[in-house]
Amino acid sequence: MHGIFLREGEAVQLTDLDTGAKQLDLLEDDRDFSAEEVEVNITAPDSNRRILQEIKTHALKHEEETGHFPKTLIFAANDVGHHSHADELVKIGREVFNRGDEFVQKITGKADRPLDLIRKFRNRPEPKVVVTVDMLSTGVDIPSIEYIVFLRTVKSRILWEQMNGRGTRLCPEINKTHFTVFDCFDGTLFEYFKNASVMTFEPPAQDTKTIAEVIEKINQNEDRDYHEKILAKRILRIEKNMSAEARTKFATFIQDGDLTRFAKELPGRLAKDFVGTMKLLKTPALLDLMENYPRAKKVFIVADSVQDEVSSNILFRVGDQTLKPADYLEIFTKYVKDNPDQVEAIKILLSKPKEWKTKALEELRIKLQQHQFDEEKLQKAHQVVYHVALADIISMVKHAAKSQETLLTSVERAAKAVQIVSGGMTLNADQQQWMDKIQEHLAKNLTVETEDFEEFPIFNRHGGLEKAKTVFGDQLTGLISKINEAVAA
Repeated sequence: MHGIFLREGEAVQLTDLDTGAKQLDLLEDDRDFSAEEVEVNITAPDSNRRILQEIKTHALKHEEETGHFPKTLIFAANDVGHHSHADELVKIGREVFNRGDEFVQKITGKADRPLDLIRKFRNRPEPKVVVTVDMLSTGVDIPSIEYIVFLRTVKSRILWEQMNGRGTRLCPEINKTHFTVFDCFDGTLFEYFKNASVMTFEPPAQDTKTIAEVIEKINQNEDRDYHEKILAKRILRIEKNMSAEARTKFATFIQDGDLTRFAKELPGRLAKDFVGTMKLLKTPALLDLMENYPRAKKVFIVADSVQDEVSSNILFRVGDQTLKPADYLEIFTKYVKDNPDQVEAIKILLSKPKEWKTKALEELRIKLQQHQFDEEKLQKAHQVVYHVALADIISMVKHAAKSQETLLTSVERAAKAVQIVSGGMTLNADQQQWMDKIQEHLAKNLTVETEDFEEFPIFNRHGGLEKAKTVFGDQLTGLISKINEAVAA
């Protein structure tokens, strides 16, 4: 079995991810990663079982410490034919976790009623473990995801960001402070993308050194700066999870039990009074308290009777305002109308559809999220006000700019775009099959790029870019441009 490497990433508001966007733009999109041998081994049932058993070990420990099983998203290599990697992981996962079929589910384009399954994964206690390929890599907001498992390789740094992004949302209901990523390729994904990500990843504390060991490393001057940072982060983690009782106990050693201030001042304390600070840190009672401090009670209440229901009583938070759906959409409309010159993606949708590409879609989502116009919230507001479920982000922007614009789902938009483009073409059987694949891809992604034919399983399992070039010949590049324009039109 290939080694599993774990890293913890901080859970942050999605707007924080924009801080590294410019640096990411300077990095290459694709890595030259040959995965054939690795995927053959991963597809072996014994390897899959061992990997899931290892994940179960960490999940059960997490459950014991927090009182809840971590929602887990597993990215599989494929979902093809009658027996796929995704199906195998679901089958073995149900055996390994042994908590019933509902506990482990597959959510891909081939799953029955995938949108309903996504809602359940987001809102209900089960499923706890979901296997997907690329359906949940973008555009889905499930804040309670705490484990992300890579059992498929990734070549695109954009897709790497998007897939890891499923874990970045804060979830106060479960006191989520971080998320854990499992790299099942001997850490090669982490190694390659370590300088190509705006997210911070660290090995989980409990699987490396205890706090006492970290303090001893500082005492011995072994990689001191590094271990000082690790200790400060561990102390901040305690601050996030401890109860009022714990604060009182810490006050015996640290002024007012203020661990946040202590962690921030730690480097300065060590520089100014190393001996005295180390004496405090090595106090047996303090060491024991840092390992076994009273945790805050973590309560997760699930109201099954109201989950998935949308009503006019739903409220949206924007800054210090709490708004009803109609009011929320009113300020969204104002934002769209006021910002076509400031947000290039809005300008493209309203007046330059020929320039619609994945980069524009990503910019649009980031800018809207920065102004608290979360895509899922906008969909809920549109469902309440206009009785249209799951309107796509393009429709919502266009409708805000011009109320006569029809609100479409991404599935409807994809079908309409393909119909517009293919309506004037005579397609042979192979071309029609590939147009169907493009339509299915658009329904999930709202754009199609040349590199998608290599990256996404819906294309690469049928021959990828070379096959598409063979089927469409010199028309492929122009066809892609026309389809993207039709999507944005």
